[in-house]
Amino acid sequence: MVLTIHQREVAVRVLAAESSRRSHVVISLSGAHAYGFPSPDSDLDLKAVHMLPAREFLGFPRTPAPAERLEVIDGVEIDYSSNELGGVLLGLIKGNGNYFERFLSRFALSTSPTFEVLRPIVQRALSTRVGRHYFGFATQQRNEWERGGRKSAKKLLYVLRTATTGTHLLRTGELETDLSVLASRYGLGDAVELIEAKKRGEKSELADALAEKWAARIDGVFTRLVEAEKSSVLPVEPTNEAELEAALIALRST
Repeated sequence: MVLTIHQREVAVRVLAAESSRRSHVVISLSGAHAYGFPSPDSDLDLKAVHMLPAREFLGFPRTPAPAERLEVIDGVEIDYSSNELGGVLLGLIKGNGNYFERFLSRFALSTSPTFEVLRPIVQRALSTRVGRHYFGFATQQRNEWERGGRKSAKKLLYVLRTATTGTHLLRTGELETDLSVLASRYGLGDAVELIEAKKRGEKSELADALAEKWAARIDGVFTRLVEAEKSSVLPVEPTNEAELEAALIALRST
């Protein structure tokens, strides 16, 4: 079980409350729990997609703001955010890996009939555009790790997780967010020592020698991601943009 019984109970309460405010398509677990390195003090990172009523889109054009909730409940830190379906589908066309993870992750906590309709369509929307997303996000995380003096086990693991999820997706067309599942497959088997350090606490720091070892290897992680994009099994561009739009129109019309 990824979550403890207490965390799951809190999550159920939060999801029930948020589901009373908006119609969720899917709510997925993200963050350390979905990435394979949760610690006892890790927050619950809940990423959702919701659909607003069609009447909300009549009149002047507007971009619906995401719904967000950051709160500590019974000792569990909750980080919930949800984006409206239309913007999410546009993001998929652009290769937004964050949105693909909400639909294709195996860590979905709550789904809907709409999700069941959309999931195979979303799968068909994958393209090598996701490579740019994962490269950019991993680069941002690498910069944060280096600005912090290369001390944070968590920040380094986020770099490795992001780049390796992207590499695997480009090579196989399969989305896997759990670094502990992917690490050995991509020459990162010794990342287990980082995972064990992180599981001791969110703020776990790396010994200097360990930080230096990974600093020398990190370019190779990015090189592997770039090479995966060049030889990817995915199409260069999404092949079903019209299908995504037709599905959105049909769902808004019901």
